[in-house]
Amino acid sequence: MNQPYDAILVVSFGGPEGMDEVMPFLDNVLRGRNVPEERKREVAHHYEMFGGVSPINQQNRELIAALRQELDAHGLHLPIYWGNRNWHPLLPDTLRQMARDGVRRALAFVTSAYSSYSGCRQYRENIQQAQFEVGPEAPRIDKIRVFYNHPDFIEANADRVREALEQLPAERRTAAHLIFTAHSIPVSMAECCDYEAQLLETCRLIAENLRHADWRLVYQSRSGPPSQKWLEPDVGDYLREVKENGKIDVVIVPVGFVSDHMEILYDLDTEARAIADELGLNMLRARTVGTHPAFIRMIRELIMERLDPGRPRRALGERGPNHDFCPATCCLPHKQAERIASAAR
Repeated sequence: MNQPYDAILVVSFGGPEGMDEVMPFLDNVLRGRNVPEERKREVAHHYEMFGGVSPINQQNRELIAALRQELDAHGLHLPIYWGNRNWHPLLPDTLRQMARDGVRRALAFVTSAYSSYSGCRQYRENIQQAQFEVGPEAPRIDKIRVFYNHPDFIEANADRVREALEQLPAERRTAAHLIFTAHSIPVSMAECCDYEAQLLETCRLIAENLRHADWRLVYQSRSGPPSQKWLEPDVGDYLREVKENGKIDVVIVPVGFVSDHMEILYDLDTEARAIADELGLNMLRARTVGTHPAFIRMIRELIMERLDPGRPRRALGERGPNHDFCPATCCLPHKQAERIASAAR
């Protein structure tokens, strides 16, 4: 096996792990954005409800531990590093450590399954900025492809939905309505990437795996001004629509996320559940893939296909496996995409 890489880098969003970290964390997240102070305080309160601790960091530690076992079991003894966009361990600090350890080239696994500016390109920009801060000794880093249609990702999600459906009496499971959720993004951003199409493909593949035809993709966690159009419908609005249509049981499937972090705990388990309870809907929530064995196996397989270019690149559906190296125009912010289109004309 050709092995041009000497380390793995897990890249994620990051989150606070104490009350004193909440506001500095949000300052990092919102830097450069015109977000009113009252909105920042509102989001801070979401974290305060859980003691100022986001579960995302601990979940990443668990993912890395599971991946370490998986790689070792298959003779892949590459070191695993971890760097975040918004909170410790921050990417520049991690890349400095990698440089001190002699790492020259690494593969980055980003905890986002889909192509969008915030879920793909921005992480690549974060890595590039960290490399700039570290200087010439910073390792070269290549990002692993997005995995929305990988068979093991579909299997892991389908298993999570089965777990939720099994909480219902057997005679009610086929009539339960599956509500797939993902983070909403501005429509202008969605028009510049494959985010929505990829999400729909993931939902379709999971539903086919389950042989469950009653489903819908909706969105959550919108954060933009009311004047800006974002992907819809919102999960809260859609729950009301489902109730009007006479549904009794709904299963929320947060397919846009890979771990049960704050946007799951607050936006779904708190806000959406309160709406469902008010409506009299029986709402169940499927877990995210987390450390499901199929998901960890998928990460190992994605690493192996980059170590061995002759290895099959598995993907379900007609779209096939995504590219390994993103083109310059991939997932551009809306205004930048407009400038390129205008120049092309």
